Amino acid sequence: MLMWRPLYWFGNDGQPTFNPGLSLAKPPVFSNGGKTVTIHLNHYLWSDGSPVTSRDVEFWMNLLEQEKASAWYGYVPGAFPDNLVSQSYPNPDTVVFTFNAVYNRSWLLYNQLSQIIPMPQHAWDKTTADGPIGNYDLTASGAQAVYTFLNAEAMDHTTYGSNPLWKVVDGPFVLQTYQAATGYSVFVPNDRYSGHPRPTIRRLVELQYTSDAAEFNALRAGNIDYGYLPATDASQAGYFRGHGYQVEAWPEWGINFISYNYTNPAVAPIFSQLYFRQAMQELVDQGQYIKAFWAGAAVQTRGIVPLSPKNSFLSQGELDDPYPYNPSHAEKLLTSHGWSDRSGQLTCVSPGTGSGDCGKGIRRGEKAAFSLLYSAGNQALTSSMQALQSEMARAGIHLTVKAGPQAIIAGDAVLCAAGTACGWQMVELGGWVFGPDYLPTGEDVFGTGGAGNIGGFSSTEADHLIDLSHTAAGNGPLQTAEDFLAKDVPELFFPEPSYQISVIRDSLRGALPQDPIGFIYPEAWRVDG
Repeated sequence: MLMWRPLYWFGNDGQPTFNPGLSLAKPPVFSNGGKTVTIHLNHYLWSDGSPVTSRDVEFWMNLLEQEKASAWYGYVPGAFPDNLVSQSYPNPDTVVFTFNAVYNRSWLLYNQLSQIIPMPQHAWDKTTADGPIGNYDLTASGAQAVYTFLNAEAMDHTTYGSNPLWKVVDGPFVLQTYQAATGYSVFVPNDRYSGHPRPTIRRLVELQYTSDAAEFNALRAGNIDYGYLPATDASQAGYFRGHGYQVEAWPEWGINFISYNYTNPAVAPIFSQLYFRQAMQELVDQGQYIKAFWAGAAVQTRGIVPLSPKNSFLSQGELDDPYPYNPSHAEKLLTSHGWSDRSGQLTCVSPGTGSGDCGKGIRRGEKAAFSLLYSAGNQALTSSMQALQSEMARAGIHLTVKAGPQAIIAGDAVLCAAGTACGWQMVELGGWVFGPDYLPTGEDVFGTGGAGNIGGFSSTEADHLIDLSHTAAGNGPLQTAEDFLAKDVPELFFPEPSYQISVIRDSLRGALPQDPIGFIYPEAWRVDG
């Protein structure tokens, strides 16, 4: 985001809202009963002096069409760009989209048009490093070839700081130096940045550390202007405030959860039972985890809409917390549905589909025992997982908890295909941050086939309510979907920690308030003295 700006920017004075002042285009104009959207671009330049035009939007759209299902993390079948009937680019400053229905205008802006990131067609429309620039993207095969080339270049981390492709930017900074082995990065101002404010700092250095402890030590040594305080060291906030720093939690516009694998035949019958998910949720003491492990720098997750920052999307049903921590009620739910605690292990003793039975597909003698993977490296998360394991064990549910590198766990946590080995049962990957689907309607995570729906949750009712939130006006339909999913608990909702507890040198101005979407705005930073 420092180098390539989306068509529409979200994040505005500490709120996850539309920011027209930082957008590459003016607010969309609706016509044709609301089905047609006309977009007029603002005057922006690429760093080589070429203007940002509608051709750059078309270039992005053409590559997206070829790769949407296989390589685009934001793809939801039936949503953008599947819901486009036509698109045209009548002049360099204008884009016209016609959709297949009249959609909620906020959803269309926040979750559809927000996805578009213009790319420099005049510099990137090529199929080899030494080949000529053409209009290859105008055919399906050409667009595929361009994508293949660009993706291969992007996979070569060692050339990030030198590859001429990545020097053509429209954002406020350009990457000058990148060390692939460590992640050390140096950004310098883009002299042709057309937005405001323009950078005044001479360079931005992003430092990488191998552990929280290493970063904390560098922070105490005064080597960092904008760092973070690990939750385990939150008691040191007073020290930093007394030594020329501001300490501020950075809340994130997202939710956290542990995903169930509904495509694993060994455990899917159990996870498919609503009563079992309800009981599991009532065994999660979110408030205590936040207090004991996250130093208060986290909020509970109760459904698809974040509790923080305060927002107009929250429903009363989610605010009321349908499943507060209640282990005694959780145990009653389980024993009233055919499970018996035998020597500290819940076992199904009443198979079947009656009101007092375990449920469809659950065999007599089946045990409530699951494996849970989570990302290593965060002590607060590790402590939360250990506490969860203990709480579940007291109710007779055995969790085998294992930490691992997030990249490896994320690579393994995919939908299980029929007839193949399926290893994972539950996984924690940090939940979901709403961006670039900034309106929390949940289609990416809880809609059937959503790119973020890694466990394969599928509910006809949830899909219907989510679809209604896309087409009907106002927040009412969103809140109806929100209430349904809060009660249906498709995932095991878990505390959403702040992005970090930031420690910011007093002399660094312009860094507050922090953006809940997770963006930084170093173009607005000023250094005193």
